[in-house]
Formats: sequence, C-alpha cells, structure tokens
Amino acid sequence: MDETDEWREPEERVDPASRAGEAGLTTGALARRLGVSPTTLRSWDRRYGIGPAVRADGRHRRWTPQDVEMLETMCRLTSAGVPPAEAARAAQETAAAAAPDAPAAAGVVAPPRQPVVAPRSRAAGTLPLGDVRQECRGLARAAVRLDAPAVEEQLTAAVEEHGVAVAWQEVMVPTLHAVGRKWASSGDRYVEVEHLLSWHVSTVLRRCTRRPAAPAGDAPDTGPVILACVPGEQHTLPLEALNAALCERGLPTRMFGAAVPAEALAAAVQRLGPAAVVLWAQARSTASLPLARYVAAAQWGVKGARRQPLVLLGGPGWAGRRAPGLPRPNSLREALDALSAAHTAAAPDEPR
Repeated sequence: MDETDEWREPEERVDPASRAGEAGLTTGALARRLGVSPTTLRSWDRRYGIGPAVRADGRHRRWTPQDVEMLETMCRLTSAGVPPAEAARAAQETAAAAAPDAPAAAGVVAPPRQPVVAPRSRAAGTLPLGDVRQECRGLARAAVRLDAPAVEEQLTAAVEEHGVAVAWQEVMVPTLHAVGRKWASSGDRYVEVEHLLSWHVSTVLRRCTRRPAAPAGDAPDTGPVILACVPGEQHTLPLEALNAALCERGLPTRMFGAAVPAEALAAAVQRLGPAAVVLWAQARSTASLPLARYVAAAQWGVKGARRQPLVLLGGPGWAGRRAPGLPRPNSLREALDALSAAHTAAAPDEPR
C-alpha cells in the first residue's frame, strides 16, 4: 500500500450504475482540491446548508461542478474575512442565480435545500481579535481551519499590498496575539493553530529576504546589521520581520536567529564590523545588559579611526531596564528608521 494512503480519506463507495450520470467528486477529493479538511466541508453542510446538491443512493456525498463553484465562492469569502454564515448565504445566492434547477441524474436523489439559518454562534473557531483590519479576520479563520493554502495566500497578499512593516504590525501580530490569547484561555487548545500560523508567517517573511549586493570594486563596504537573539532566547519571529523589512529597504543584514552564544556573537561583531546590532529578548530572564554593553563597546579599525556599532535592544525582556546609550525602539517602524540612519552614518566617505 502507498505510504501516503493512511493520510487520505477513504473513497466513498459508489454504485457503478450511478457513474453513467457522473455524480461528481467525493468529499475527500473536493477537500484536497480546495485545500480544506473534509470535516470543514461536513461542518458547512450541517451548519449552513451548503452541502452537495445530490447524494448517490441518497447517502453518499457527491459534489457536482455547481457545488464546487459554490464551495470555491465560500472559501474565497471566508478567506477575505466574511463571517461563515454570511459567506454561505452569498455563495448559495450566487449559485442559484447562475444555474437554474437541473433534472436529477439517473439513480441520484436531490434533497430539498434547507434555508440558511445564521445563528450567533460561539463556535470553536472564533478568536478574540477586537478592532483590527479585515485581513486579520480572514487570516484567523483560515488558521483555525488549519487551511494552510489560504493562510499562505493571505499572508503573501498582505506583504505585497502593504509592505513588510505594515503587514507585520497590522495583520500578522494582531492575529498571532489573538491565537495566543485563545490558547492561554482554553487549556492548551489551539496550539496547533499557533504553530501552523507561525510557520507560515516565518515562511512568507523569509521569502522577502534577498542576497545582499556585493560592494562595487574595491571600495570598503558599509557594515551590515546583525540580528541575534540573546543566549537562551528562542523567539525569532520579530527579528525575522525586522530582517525582511531591512532587506525591503535594501540594507545588508546578517541574521543569526535564536539563542546565539555570547562568544559567538562577539566573534561575529569583530569579523563583520557591523553598522548596528539588534539584540532580541522576549523574557526578562534572558535580557542581559552586561552582554549588550560588551557588544556596544566593541571596536575595530585602525588607530585614530576606530568604529563601534549602534546596539538596539528589542523585545519586552528589556522593559524597565535603564540602559543609557542603548536605544530600545517601541515599534518595527522605529527600529527601521534608527537602523537606516546608523547604516547611512557608517557609510565610508565618497572619494573627492
């Protein structure tokens, strides 16, 4: 047996006589085509009456091309942030307007359509989003459905439309926070939603990075921006967002990721001569001011022309720590502006 068979929904048995009428797709096949789970399709059928128009032998779900069009409309609307009940109503009205009633295929019974009832449900998929962009609602619904293709598509669209900084601050972060609050208040449920959403956020952000251009000729290159989590710190998503936004501005970066040992960080600073260093600490227990001051004191270059990096402290772990000379930006945009200025200031003078 193919090793992937265990991940597929068993194909529903169909009376061979019904094949002459080509009753349509099975639920499993349609779910794979739309990128949602079979459970989602059955739930939409049960809650909103947006099920198959025909059932072989009156029992097995068989989805016709008209059903598929209706479900595609449903997926597009929910992905855009439209509440499921409203999306179902709109999808049914569109389908009804586009195709008149057709005679039932041989051997197939068409049950009467039930009117759509839109109760104000406290379904498992609701997230505490508050006053946010419409894109957040669509992204949250796709994440709760574990609809990976929709999550990827919406994240990519947000970056393309708004740029990295706005997409991060106004779409990705509010949705990630909502999932985190739901997880914290529901006894460790939704952890799979947070993992899926975080993975796709990271994937989309990394797509925004590109290889830095090599310096022209023999001219000395301006040092890059080093981004690193302090020792013991595993949270990298904010740094990945900053890295992507810096690359969007054309600034060279070196991303070292999670839990960089102090010795390795010091060695990287000496080897690269960076214009700036960003140290991320999510928790107070990992934020080390002695390490930050040590990095800020690093020097390189010939005597009389020594250079030092600007060190920025990022993350809530640094909150409440007095650190003169070590700026702590309050937002991604503020960090971008500070790093852009530092990179410009570190640029070598043009020959006269």
